[in-house]
Amino acid sequence: MPALDGVTGLRVVADARAIDDARWVAAGGSDVTLLRIAPDEVIAIDAVAVELDDGHAIVVDERGLVAATCPIDDVRRRTEWPLTAEAEVSQGAVAGVPVKLVRLDADHVRIFTAAAYAHDLADRLGWPT
Repeated sequence: MPALDGVTGLRVVADARAIDDARWVAAGGSDVTLLRIAPDEVIAIDAVAVELDDGHAIVVDERGLVAATCPIDDVRRRTEWPLTAEAEVSQGAVAGVPVKLVRLDADHVRIFTAAAYAHDLADRLGWPT
Protein backbone atom coordinates (compact mmCIF):
# COMPACT_ATOMS: atom_id res chain seq x y z
CA MET A 1 0.00 0.00 0.00
CA PRO A 2 1.43 3.41 -0.91
CA ALA A 3 2.60 5.76 1.81
CA LEU A 4 3.43 9.45 1.51
CA ASP A 5 7.05 10.28 2.32
CA GLY A 6 8.81 13.62 2.49
CA VAL A 7 10.76 14.70 -0.57
CA THR A 8 13.46 17.31 -0.96
CA GLY A 9 14.70 19.44 -3.78
CA LEU A 10 14.99 23.02 -4.91
CA ARG A 11 12.39 25.70 -5.59
CA VAL A 12 13.55 28.06 -8.30
CA VAL A 13 12.00 31.34 -9.37
CA ALA A 14 13.74 32.70 -12.46
CA ASP A 15 13.28 33.79 -16.03
CA ALA A 16 11.26 31.10 -17.84
CA ARG A 17 13.92 30.64 -20.52
CA ALA A 18 16.61 30.23 -17.86
CA ILE A 19 14.53 27.51 -16.21
CA ASP A 20 14.03 25.79 -19.58
CA ASP A 21 17.80 25.74 -20.14
CA ALA A 22 18.82 24.94 -16.54
CA ARG A 23 21.31 22.20 -15.75
CA TRP A 24 20.26 20.23 -12.67
CA VAL A 25 22.49 18.30 -10.28
CA ALA A 26 20.71 15.36 -8.66
CA ALA A 27 21.22 13.87 -5.21
CA GLY A 28 23.14 10.61 -5.24
CA GLY A 29 22.82 9.95 -8.95
CA SER A 30 19.03 9.98 -8.91
CA ASP A 31 16.94 11.70 -11.56
CA VAL A 32 15.52 15.19 -11.06
CA THR A 33 11.75 15.49 -11.41
CA LEU A 34 10.57 18.94 -12.46
CA LEU A 35 7.22 20.22 -11.22
CA ARG A 36 6.53 23.44 -13.09
CA ILE A 37 4.44 25.72 -10.89
CA ALA A 38 4.35 28.64 -13.35
CA PRO A 39 6.42 29.68 -16.38
CA ASP A 40 8.92 31.33 -14.02
CA GLU A 41 8.78 28.86 -11.11
CA VAL A 42 9.70 25.20 -10.73
CA ILE A 43 10.22 22.68 -7.97
CA ALA A 44 13.06 20.31 -8.81
CA ILE A 45 12.61 17.12 -6.78
CA ASP A 46 15.91 15.45 -5.77
CA ALA A 47 17.96 18.38 -7.10
CA VAL A 48 20.81 19.58 -4.90
CA ALA A 49 22.13 22.29 -7.23
CA VAL A 50 21.24 24.12 -10.41
CA GLU A 51 23.14 26.11 -12.98
CA LEU A 52 21.05 28.71 -14.78
CA ASP A 53 21.55 31.94 -16.63
CA ASP A 54 19.62 34.40 -14.47
CA GLY A 55 21.53 36.65 -12.10
CA HIS A 56 18.31 37.47 -10.23
CA ALA A 57 17.11 33.89 -9.75
CA ILE A 58 15.84 32.80 -6.37
CA VAL A 59 16.93 29.27 -5.43
CA VAL A 60 15.87 27.81 -2.07
CA ASP A 61 15.64 24.37 -0.52
CA GLU A 62 12.19 22.80 -0.85
CA ARG A 63 11.16 20.56 2.03
CA GLY A 64 7.41 21.11 2.13
CA LEU A 65 6.25 18.28 -0.13
CA VAL A 66 5.37 14.63 0.25
CA ALA A 67 5.06 12.01 -2.47
CA ALA A 68 4.07 8.41 -3.15
CA THR A 69 4.18 6.09 -6.12
CA CYS A 70 0.91 4.32 -6.75
CA PRO A 71 -1.16 2.59 -9.41
CA ILE A 72 -2.87 5.18 -11.57
CA ASP A 73 -6.21 3.53 -10.86
CA ASP A 74 -5.84 4.46 -7.16
CA VAL A 75 -6.12 8.13 -8.10
CA ARG A 76 -8.02 8.03 -11.41
CA ARG A 77 -11.33 7.29 -9.71
CA ARG A 78 -10.75 10.20 -7.29
CA THR A 79 -9.62 12.90 -9.74
CA GLU A 80 -11.71 15.84 -10.83
CA TRP A 81 -10.11 15.91 -14.30
CA PRO A 82 -9.51 13.25 -16.96
CA LEU A 83 -6.11 11.56 -16.73
CA THR A 84 -4.88 11.29 -20.29
CA ALA A 85 -2.15 9.01 -21.54
CA GLU A 86 -0.38 11.98 -23.11
CA ALA A 87 0.03 14.05 -19.94
CA GLU A 88 3.41 13.50 -18.33
CA VAL A 89 2.73 15.99 -15.53
CA SER A 90 -0.75 17.09 -14.52
CA GLN A 91 -2.29 18.92 -11.62
CA GLY A 92 -5.63 19.24 -9.94
CA ALA A 93 -7.43 17.73 -6.98
CA VAL A 94 -7.43 14.09 -5.95
CA ALA A 95 -10.07 13.32 -3.34
CA GLY A 96 -10.40 17.08 -2.89
CA VAL A 97 -6.68 17.62 -2.15
CA PRO A 98 -4.45 19.68 -4.50
CA VAL A 99 -1.78 17.52 -6.12
CA LYS A 100 0.60 17.19 -9.00
CA LEU A 101 0.86 13.84 -10.75
CA VAL A 102 3.88 12.60 -12.68
CA ARG A 103 3.14 9.72 -15.03
CA LEU A 104 5.78 7.01 -14.57
CA ASP A 105 4.38 4.49 -17.03
CA ALA A 106 0.98 3.37 -18.32
CA ASP A 107 -0.04 2.03 -14.91
CA HIS A 108 1.75 4.16 -12.28
CA VAL A 109 2.00 7.77 -11.15
CA ARG A 110 4.00 9.63 -8.55
CA ILE A 111 1.66 11.87 -6.59
CA PHE A 112 2.94 15.05 -4.91
CA THR A 113 1.18 17.31 -2.43
CA ALA A 114 2.07 19.81 0.27
CA ALA A 115 3.09 18.17 3.54
CA ALA A 116 0.25 20.04 5.24
CA TYR A 117 -2.22 17.96 3.17
CA ALA A 118 -0.49 14.59 3.66
CA HIS A 119 -2.82 13.29 6.36
CA ASP A 120 -5.97 14.34 4.48
CA LEU A 121 -4.81 12.78 1.21
CA ALA A 122 -3.69 9.53 2.83
CA ASP A 123 -6.90 9.26 4.83
CA ARG A 124 -9.12 9.90 1.79
CA LEU A 125 -7.24 7.33 -0.30
CA GLY A 126 -7.13 4.76 2.50
CA TRP A 127 -3.33 4.85 2.78
CA PRO A 128 -1.33 4.66 6.02
CA THR A 129 -0.49 7.96 7.69
